Amino acid sequence: MRRSGHLPMPKLAYQDKKFMESLGARPLRIIAEYLDPLARLRKEKVADTIVMFGSARILSRKRALDHLQEIQQSSRGRRNGEWREKISAARADLGMSRYYEEARELSKRITQWAMTLGTDPKRFVICSGGGPGIMEAANRGAAEAGGSSIGLSIQLPHEQRPNPYISPELNFCFHYFFMRKLWFAQMAKALIVFPGGFGTMDELWEMLTLMQTEKLSSHHLILIYGRKYWDKVLNWKHMVRSGTINAREYKLLEFADTVDEAFDRVREDMEESHLVVDED
Repeated sequence: MRRSGHLPMPKLAYQDKKFMESLGARPLRIIAEYLDPLARLRKEKVADTIVMFGSARILSRKRALDHLQEIQQSSRGRRNGEWREKISAARADLGMSRYYEEARELSKRITQWAMTLGTDPKRFVICSGGGPGIMEAANRGAAEAGGSSIGLSIQLPHEQRPNPYISPELNFCFHYFFMRKLWFAQMAKALIVFPGGFGTMDELWEMLTLMQTEKLSSHHLILIYGRKYWDKVLNWKHMVRSGTINAREYKLLEFADTVDEAFDRVREDMEESHLVVDED
């Protein structure tokens, strides 16, 4: 039986939200998480990056000090075991806040130097995971230098919002961890690893494995910041002694304990490996 009139025009496939969020459209979502950053980074003339990792839980010195003072005031007259633990934890946060301030200063100095190289293209742009803690410090230092910086946020079960210091035009959010990792690695010329937990170690092992297997150029600097922290977490030399890595692989690791030391090493490596020097 023929119906009178016309059927409504169906949605285009890419305008169909139900389809785009379906299992069948997963390849399209993955491609989108490659093509969108690619287009936006090209538009902003970003040539390459320096990635800074570290714990999302490390506070700025001001926030850590304010928190300690608040705990101390609240605990007056109640110095039982629970409050002693809270005070001890707040003091530990204050001690770790040095890494926030040092990441902030290092990012600022790298950005100030990188900006002297011109803006077309932009070289050695600071890139972070987009969240709080060391990530915030990295973006904050770049903003204080007057430069651009990138934030690669990830959707998580618990709420995470991009920190306010990311350049708005370079603020990205990913659903797929492996696509986020690709963008950390693809444009990076250096990885600076501040004290952190599982996520920080995950990214460190990822980069080291890519370099070990020559899937990433050997001209990538991996600089581990805060040897006192990392040597307590990982016994690097035991891996060599046990034969699980060799001496050449151990040399992929470089360490720094001060902003001056880290900045000098980053600048030296970038100038030696990634800048064309005009000898005329």
